[in-house]
Amino acid sequence: MKQIISCVFMLLVMTGSPDILDAAPNGYQTEAMSGTEFEVIPRARQDIDGYWCAAADYARRTLGAGWHQRIYVLRGYGPSVTTGRRTAVQFTLKAPANADQQSSISAGFRPGDSMSVQGANGRCGRNLVLR
Repeated sequence: MKQIISCVFMLLVMTGSPDILDAAPNGYQTEAMSGTEFEVIPRARQDIDGYWCAAADYARRTLGAGWHQRIYVLRGYGPSVTTGRRTAVQFTLKAPANADQQSSISAGFRPGDSMSVQGANGRCGRNLVLR
């Protein structure tokens, strides 16, 4: 059984399946909107920590952000502009004009809320640590 699963996984990776390659940690998908702006789209989970974890993963692995780089909320919950899904949160590595430099993280996602890549990665839990 393990051999079958391994073969299927390798086949998906070799064929460039978007479901495997674009998957963010913890069941989230990330999609680029521009060079520094991206969306985090939930697949099943929709907890706040999961969005931040996926944002940290994308910022670190895809955009090459350092641990102290800040990730800003560009737009809170709303429809995805890249996939058409009903719910997504947009992030950016550049401080948006509406960013409050003293902003604390709210229960939802307010434009301008931010945290460091390291802080967002800390929301991934024990099972996932980015390098």
